[in-house]
Amino acid sequence: QVHLVESGGGLVQPGGSLRVSCVASGSIRIFYTMAWHRQAPGKQRDLVAEFTTGGRATYADSVKGRFTVSTDIAKNTVYLQMTNLNPADTGISYCTGNELFGRVSWGQGTQVTVSS
Repeated sequence: QVHLVESGGGLVQPGGSLRVSCVASGSIRIFYTMAWHRQAPGKQRDLVAEFTTGGRATYADSVKGRFTVSTDIAKNTVYLQMTNLNPADTGISYCTGNELFGRVSWGQGTQVTVSS
């Protein structure tokens, strides 16, 4: 199974911006779709964005207009650019790769904390 490693999380003040990365152990072209999720302490894991390496992307209503997904196929890397962050965005960000036949790869997550 392809390994995914997230990085780039940290502490940011409300209204700030942060970009998290997800590096795959192989080509991300094997994934029919990829996704970003986040999970706050004691909360359910929520879908943030779902996208393809070909450019199609959908976003949760709570982040629409503030978050943007991008990909770098040559570096086997996907990104989530987060702007105008608020405390409700706090949580662990995870990326997933979803192969066409159903196998799903998960990363270990990176912590994003939005606080003054």
